[in-house]
Amino acid sequence: MKKLFDKLTAGSVKLVERFLPDPYIFAIILTFFVFIVSMIVTKSTPLNIVEAWYGGFWTLLAFSMQMAMILVTGTILATAPLFKKGLGKLASIPKNKIQAVVIVSVIGLLASFVNWGFGLVIGAIFAKEVAKRVKGVDYPLLIAAAYSGFLIWHAGMSGSIPLTLATGAASLVTQTGGVVTSAIPTSETIFSTYNLLIVGIIILTLPILLALMHPKADKVKTVDPALLEDDPVVPMKDRKDMTPAEKLENSKIINYVLAAMGFTFIVLYFVKNGFLLNLDIVNFIFLFAAIALHGTPINTVRAVSSAAKSVGGILLQFPFYAGIMGMMTYKGATNNLSLAGAISDFFVNISNATTFPLFSFLSAGIVNVFVPSGGGQWAVQAPIMMPAGMTLGVDAAKTAMSIAWGDAWTNMIQPFWALPALGIAKLGAKNIMGYCLIVLLYSGIIIGLGLLLF
Repeated sequence: MKKLFDKLTAGSVKLVERFLPDPYIFAIILTFFVFIVSMIVTKSTPLNIVEAWYGGFWTLLAFSMQMAMILVTGTILATAPLFKKGLGKLASIPKNKIQAVVIVSVIGLLASFVNWGFGLVIGAIFAKEVAKRVKGVDYPLLIAAAYSGFLIWHAGMSGSIPLTLATGAASLVTQTGGVVTSAIPTSETIFSTYNLLIVGIIILTLPILLALMHPKADKVKTVDPALLEDDPVVPMKDRKDMTPAEKLENSKIINYVLAAMGFTFIVLYFVKNGFLLNLDIVNFIFLFAAIALHGTPINTVRAVSSAAKSVGGILLQFPFYAGIMGMMTYKGATNNLSLAGAISDFFVNISNATTFPLFSFLSAGIVNVFVPSGGGQWAVQAPIMMPAGMTLGVDAAKTAMSIAWGDAWTNMIQPFWALPALGIAKLGAKNIMGYCLIVLLYSGIIIGLGLLLF
């Protein structure tokens, strides 16, 4: 059995390394594919689809900046001397390659359950620290293990769909086709028995599966030590030799006062909102913690300059995915049908009360490949799937969580969300997606059975 699994893993890795292009090319291929299929499904002209493409192209600008900032702020926090020392102690726990993969996977899963942005960055940073200390560990697998934690984010405490339902906002009535008229508490979504069972099974078994994927010694791809090196520390001048400007740049007082302002707000935020994390507050915490730990303004500037080298993929590719979303959600003038809607309708038509959660999950997984945004996908699928679920007698909370799980599931083969982790790790998507493909297949079985049986 182990030999068969090893062959499956090696075949998956080889397949992806051979045929998966750079994430930018992948986005362009998806653009062309959706362009052609959208014309057919919506019965629209090429000009109509081009207009829809441009109409969506810049809609993720704010989100793109948030993602760029989470990569930068997470990296500068990790490179702060005190934080780096603490992370290093934790990374010293695993003593061999199997322990390394398991602990990186567990940290990634738990961190992503708490907050997806936190998990996405911390998992990759922690994996790099482990790679420095454990000899003979396969570096791409280690980063894949960190990224695999992202699988459960939408079923966790920062899942956009369950949190949207919990707000009880008036817009929910429109979003869900009139099905949800009042708030659905997280006790029925995130903390429901079936959801926690699925999450628990994944947390307990996925690290073991990933450890079993570790290649034999002659196939291991170790990391180039140069990739793990931080920029050299610039020695500080003696204060008496500094110009007035340099004294300001190296003033610890400026950093500490600024950090105090930031943490004053952070305390007020949690007092008012409880432990409610979103991208903005996570970025804010990372930034001001880094400011405090780097000690001086000029050290902070240097850390940001170094970290910002990794954001190119986000800046280039996210607008193209926004354009794809624009085409996916465009409705034809003659049939009032969008491509995303057509996919959802197909799965609704072949469902019954028992299979509907499973088919909602599968349809969401397919749509997510083209619309890799929880909020964007909810806007597309909720008006179709939620009323259909109500007609079949399926609980609204379970329909919503089926969509949420599908939205997270195919992130394992969608480079969009991997870009921040890849930027930190300094790897390409093809380096980790072979392992992630195995995770996709395994988790699809667990999630699908969980939605059917629990």
